[in-house]
Amino acid sequence: MTYRVTLLPGDGIGPEITAATLRVLEATGVKFEWDTFSVGESAIEQYGTPLPESSVESIRKNKIALKGPVTTPIGTGFRSVNVALRKQLDLYACLRPCKSFQGVVTSPYKNVDIVVVRENTEDLYIGIEFASGTAEAQQLHSFISEHFQGKVHEDSGYSIKAISEFGSRRIVKYAFDYARKNKRRKVSAVSKANIMKFTDGLFLATAREVAREYPEIEYEEVLVDALCMRLVRSPQMYDVLVLPNLYGDIISDLCAGLVGGLGLAPGANIGDGIAVFEPTHGSAPKYTGMNKVSPMAQMLSAVLMLRYLNELKAADKMEKAIADVISEGKSVTYDLRKDGDEPSVGTSQVADAIIEKLGE
Repeated sequence: MTYRVTLLPGDGIGPEITAATLRVLEATGVKFEWDTFSVGESAIEQYGTPLPESSVESIRKNKIALKGPVTTPIGTGFRSVNVALRKQLDLYACLRPCKSFQGVVTSPYKNVDIVVVRENTEDLYIGIEFASGTAEAQQLHSFISEHFQGKVHEDSGYSIKAISEFGSRRIVKYAFDYARKNKRRKVSAVSKANIMKFTDGLFLATAREVAREYPEIEYEEVLVDALCMRLVRSPQMYDVLVLPNLYGDIISDLCAGLVGGLGLAPGANIGDGIAVFEPTHGSAPKYTGMNKVSPMAQMLSAVLMLRYLNELKAADKMEKAIADVISEGKSVTYDLRKDGDEPSVGTSQVADAIIEKLGE
């Protein structure tokens, strides 16, 4: 069987790590046909927008995409290609596994195996914002002042946090279904429901209802601030974490730090019958074209894609080859080296080493 997949190489280091990943995927023996489209800065030059409709339509048609990182302006400009793509395709579940690999010298922890399941479409990232001084902000200030006297300053800006029962139910159900399918032992629902009783409180109440449908899986609740402390002290306590959007974004980066950094952090954005696979890290434009950065997160995202396609044998083989290369420590990039270690290798050479392992 040949799989037709939309390929979005992305910006900065994206094309390099994507090219290395395609070489490794080819070496697994699984057959792909790639429909290549642009997103991000390269798309702006060609189409005048960082997210052309032709790219989105290709994903809708193929139902699956492999994507490199893209550059998102901070504070101004287009809000986010990633957020827009998730909203347009209703990719409501963000899956971010964080797993220890033997030989990663940049991590002080061992035996960490946490899966972060982040709600992708609601919360503060829904994109409903009003700048300070606008008519809309003034209307909000008047309403809030009338009902909650003295609560906000007149020069405030506003971001609306919206969490629904619908969105909460489907993300928690996704987390439990994932746990059941992958034989995970526990799901932890993360919130700040002691303070935000009508948003996080709704998320937590819905999670409790869903948990009753999965009696074989342990369920617990944890406040997000307590979770941060416990993850730093004893990350082995946790298995599957399910979180609203903002907490999920932050905690997934924290968990990546536990296992060696964003260079080892894969990701998947999944909806009903459609999925986009991409690394958690950014586009690192200062390293563009230098053959320097690690392709591991992109490759591990491709492993997630193989599992999604039910190519389990190929996925296991590719992940083992990656793990073996990391464990040996000879053909890894600078971010997996300690000062004083032998020189690191480049992006392309990492791919060479993994392909060699696949052939053994």
